[in-house]
Amino acid sequence: MTLKRFVAVGECMIEMSGGTDGHWKMGIAGDTLNTAWHFRNATNDRDWQVRYATALGVDRYSDQISKFISDARIDVSAIQRLPRERPGLYLIDQENGDRVFTYWRENSAARKMVDDISMLTAAFRDADVIYLSGITLAILCEDRRAALIDVLRQQPTETQITFDPNIRPALWEDQQVCKKALSEVAAITDVILPSFDDEAALFEDRTPEETVMRYRDLGVAEVVVKNGKEPCTFLKDGHTACLETPPVSNVVDATGAGDSFNAAFLAARFDGKETADAIRHGQALSTRVIQTHGALLTRE
Repeated sequence: MTLKRFVAVGECMIEMSGGTDGHWKMGIAGDTLNTAWHFRNATNDRDWQVRYATALGVDRYSDQISKFISDARIDVSAIQRLPRERPGLYLIDQENGDRVFTYWRENSAARKMVDDISMLTAAFRDADVIYLSGITLAILCEDRRAALIDVLRQQPTETQITFDPNIRPALWEDQQVCKKALSEVAAITDVILPSFDDEAALFEDRTPEETVMRYRDLGVAEVVVKNGKEPCTFLKDGHTACLETPPVSNVVDATGAGDSFNAAFLAARFDGKETADAIRHGQALSTRVIQTHGALLTRE
């Protein structure tokens, strides 16, 4: 059997959490890395190679990030190491029971991962599936964002482009730039996995069905709209359909819920499962993730 390749591209950062008593715990995080991690754990090593494409520095923290990814059985050959750069950083504080995030990512090495376009082209060359998010796009300057989109457009038709818009308004220059970039990528995407709250805020969609049909009209073949505890809405035979989301009574930490859903959904779909069945796989993994602390689960 030919080994298939799943390539995720984006930003991974240093996470510092739990500083209420003056002691901080360091972790590694990033939306596309979370999905790559869970996809790796949801698939067989004999069937899939999972690769992560980003840029890091050559400092000890970049070394730790690279080792962390490699130890998860994710190929790090597409991680560029840039001598003058450093990874991004964020802190998680607790305020009145809520998590508050503070970011230092303006000079993140990942912002320069498209500066040498040949490196990214090489990372994608043998990919069966490419996965990216709106954050992947948002951290890039305009011309580098355009270069990434151009590389995606040049992929062979058999390469499946999968995309979570994962809209973070604070990362974008303005709403119009964000809308344009997301729509450009959606137009060359095979599977899109948006979250309704994000889409409603940016595109003023009134219902998940409107989100599905908007992306369908852009040419996306498979649309699955996540909506928290509400039903999941998806495209079926050119029309919308819904699947209930099972209730979860003991939510501990919602971090990475969407990232894990995406991973399990894609793993199931590329294993031949029907859309509704793949959604159930996504819901099942997401449920497990939000019942524990952090975005990642160790492989059982």
